Amino acid sequence: MEFKALENEVVLLRPLAKEDIQGLLKAGSYPEIWPYLSTVIEKEADVHNFVENALTKKDKMEEFPFVIVDKRSGQIIGSTRYMDIDCKHKRLEIGSTWLTPASWRSAVNTNCKYLLLSYCFEVLGLQRVQIKTDYENRRSQKAIERIGAIKEGVLRNHMVRKDGSTRHTVMYSITIEEWPVVKVQMESLLARK
Repeated sequence: MEFKALENEVVLLRPLAKEDIQGLLKAGSYPEIWPYLSTVIEKEADVHNFVENALTKKDKMEEFPFVIVDKRSGQIIGSTRYMDIDCKHKRLEIGSTWLTPASWRSAVNTNCKYLLLSYCFEVLGLQRVQIKTDYENRRSQKAIERIGAIKEGVLRNHMVRKDGSTRHTVMYSITIEEWPVVKVQMESLLARK
């Protein structure tokens, strides 16, 4: 699979690079971003680890990380990635998505997911894209359901959170057969913004 930068008039998703450390630090230095994610960005060392881990997984073709750039300001406002990439079975996951709080409840996340999903189904020819979230992260679940992903179920005791507690994971997916309807639904959401 070949991955590249994706963009529209709202966002640019470009491959994450070492030069993005300061932009990621600025965008990610809000504690309210991190309760449900497996990482945290509080200081520059955290960003270095975040970037190094992401680039190592990219080199192994396990993941493809992006920075999310606001097209109006030119500033990095978050990150997302393709992960759990499986070429043989034509599937992957969109995950590790986070945005700076100023971009919450805006059109940014919907635009990102639209670009990522369009590329998956219309360019890569995938048959499945999955998205998962913490069972306790109701805001994320609502956002995933809003774009038209189908809830498949809850993976009980699926992960251990960074604080050592047990996480149940809610699993969603969109299949190639569902994509035409999901695409129309997402375009309708984007037209309202």
